[in-house]
Amino acid sequence: MTLGTLSAQISDYANRANPYPLYAELRKHPVTREDDGSYLVSTYYEVRNLANDPRLSNDTRNRAPEARRPDPGEEAGLPPSFIFTDPPVHDRLRGAANRPFGPPHSPRFLYGLRGDLARVVTDLLDAFEGKDEVDIVDDFAYPLPVTAICKVLGVPREDEPRFHGWADALAAGIDPQPGYSEEQVATARQGLNVYLSDLIEASRRRPRPGILSALAPETGPGGGMTPADLVATAALLLIAGHETTVNLIANTTLTLLRHPDILRRFQNEPDLAVPLIEEVLRYEPPVQFVPWTTALDDIDVAGTTIPKGAPVWLMLAAANRDPQRFEDPDRFDPDRKDNQHLGFYTGIHYCFGAPLARMEALIALPQLFRRIKNPRLLEDPPPYRTNAVLRGPRHLPVAIEGLAP
Repeated sequence: MTLGTLSAQISDYANRANPYPLYAELRKHPVTREDDGSYLVSTYYEVRNLANDPRLSNDTRNRAPEARRPDPGEEAGLPPSFIFTDPPVHDRLRGAANRPFGPPHSPRFLYGLRGDLARVVTDLLDAFEGKDEVDIVDDFAYPLPVTAICKVLGVPREDEPRFHGWADALAAGIDPQPGYSEEQVATARQGLNVYLSDLIEASRRRPRPGILSALAPETGPGGGMTPADLVATAALLLIAGHETTVNLIANTTLTLLRHPDILRRFQNEPDLAVPLIEEVLRYEPPVQFVPWTTALDDIDVAGTTIPKGAPVWLMLAAANRDPQRFEDPDRFDPDRKDNQHLGFYTGIHYCFGAPLARMEALIALPQLFRRIKNPRLLEDPPPYRTNAVLRGPRHLPVAIEGLAP
């Protein structure tokens, strides 16, 4: 696929550290048609309205053939995960996945994980003892969400080295310029498929804590999912359940270290944690844009007609800094009122794992900044991940002067 001018610049790694001037350029026209026939929608109300419009599909099979990319899940014999489906299939699959995860059927499931995750945070921070430099990504922001999603699903934490490479390749697969060949992505999908299929079968024979064991007996005739649906759902939750939260924790750390006055407030005002994290979700969202939606019909948006079958990119990070919606949007302000950001998307595809991500951040970040002494960035900007969609630091080296007990 040949990328047009602005989308190519957004995908270009040279702009990864600061894509926001490009988003400001995009917002001059709410809808931008690119050379490849895709449409970029960048202003807040247009993005929000389109994301809630049933004429916009998340199923990439609805795209014109020339605009489709190979689906490694399809090639591995799997149906799409629910994020890439539309109602009624989406509602059936997401509803089934939610039963053991959250209200109304399992209202205390996530709450029951708080103690375990708090202990993980303590152990990770204890390991900083004696160090004068830490990598917040490798040493903190990555291991916590991986441990959390393993507990949620019932995946053995010690298997992380097995699925890490597969998850990285598949997360890259949603990027317009993935950095992996189609063959590499398909191989990763096949490897994860086999791994999860074996794990689900083992969970069916001998149940263990986690939602895979809860869902495994319900697959098949009369259940909410087929066995293949469960594998596709497990793959989605395993990857999305940690990739985005790594970015949330790392982006919050980076933003606070760039705003020492707000950091001092955060260290002294525990109640600031909630609005601060919500402001990071607006200001530096872990998912920058959604490039996989498709128009099911001609759709008129801000004076532009997006034709049926056209690929549509919903530019969440651009919308989150739209001055028509947010006052002084380029200022980081945890006291901001009416912060209805799109950091977790909106509508029926609102982030499934948002409650888990918020809980992890609220447990981790106050403890991190209570215990590390005099933190300062060693590299600004830090090296970023190549992924333009899941934008966040790949490493975040920070100097510290010891650790509080």
